[in-house]
Amino acid sequence: MTVTPSILQGEFIGLEAKVVRSSNPSQVGMQGEVLNETQKTLTISRKGEDKRIAKETSTFQFTLPDKTVIEVNGKVLVGRPEDRAKKIVRRNW
Repeated sequence: MTVTPSILQGEFIGLEAKVVRSSNPSQVGMQGEVLNETQKTLTISRKGEDKRIAKETSTFQFTLPDKTVIEVNGKVLVGRPEDRAKKIVRRNW
């Protein structure tokens, strides 16, 4: 699969996610399935417990269904998921 800006407009619930960078050091390395997404947070299921991660201060690695791994700066994800689908994403790479 080609990694394009349109992937950022898709759904992240159900994907495997890992926190690779965060302003909160205790969250770095946390990984699990994305259970919910709000305007400012992702909820990740980790070892039977749900953890909320702030989008703005974190960088995530998502594993897509075809096993492609993408790294996304959380600042790009800030906003309601339904509005992000309409947003035009500028390519920065």
